[in-house]
Amino acid sequence: MSASPVRARVAKEVAEVIATRRVGAYQHLTLVSPQIAELARPGQFVALAVGDESSATLLRRSFSIHKVSPSGTYGGTVEIVVSAVGPGTRWIVGRQPHDPVDVVGPLGKAFPLPTEPVPCVLVGGGYGSAPLFWLSSQLRERGCHVEMVLGAASEDRLFGVVEARRSCDGVTVTTDDGSAGHRGWVSDVLPELIDRTGAGVVYGCGPMGMLRSITDIAGRHGAVAQVAVEEAMACGVGVCMTCVMPVVGTDGQTRMVRSCVEGPVFRGDRVRWDAFEGNHARVPDDAVGAPRAGGH
Repeated sequence: MSASPVRARVAKEVAEVIATRRVGAYQHLTLVSPQIAELARPGQFVALAVGDESSATLLRRSFSIHKVSPSGTYGGTVEIVVSAVGPGTRWIVGRQPHDPVDVVGPLGKAFPLPTEPVPCVLVGGGYGSAPLFWLSSQLRERGCHVEMVLGAASEDRLFGVVEARRSCDGVTVTTDDGSAGHRGWVSDVLPELIDRTGAGVVYGCGPMGMLRSITDIAGRHGAVAQVAVEEAMACGVGVCMTCVMPVVGTDGQTRMVRSCVEGPVFRGDRVRWDAFEGNHARVPDDAVGAPRAGGH
């Protein structure tokens, strides 16, 4: 795998919304953002300010980059997919063409790409699949065979099924309720898919429980997992420390790292999944700097 260095160049732009459309349960927005479009790589994200100068919403909202177009009629666009779950995301979903949005990006580390052609399986949960389509195109340009698994609770929570069929060599769909594709979870179909394709890398983006399961499955079937985590990122630039999570370094030591800076992409077998309770992680007792019994 080629390394994906932290990209030092970050832009802050007042982007213009040029298109917005409903896709199932989500909103797909296209923003004119030439600098970010030029700098971004698959797996990175952007942070959007919410509201105007009079807004009481101080923290930005972070979204994976779905895809970019560095050149064209508008000079460079960035696409994101938003699920409206609170006041901030509802404000973003309500933006209309020609509305301005303050954007910072690209942030975080990108997905590492293989140095040689290798079969890859890409796994997305809900709208967590958004960054995988751009990744798929990059992998196929390198000669990789690419299959995608898209999972969600129900058909309306899936994202990108039609696009996946255009951009991948094979697509498998799962839903918890059986409303589309295979009834069940992505973990039900992944073992056979890895074995059939001989996949060397499994890329994933979605809920933490899903990422843990695909990491376990990839390891058992001789593949490496590269996962983009969905930790809550309040600032997106490593200042607030709300997105820290335990990761094992190359020296074997567990450290609490910022997923917005050191991630959001991590090698799956380096993440201390045992420390997670739901989507939140505790500090393992053996982590560097962990509190000691008795306060020592």
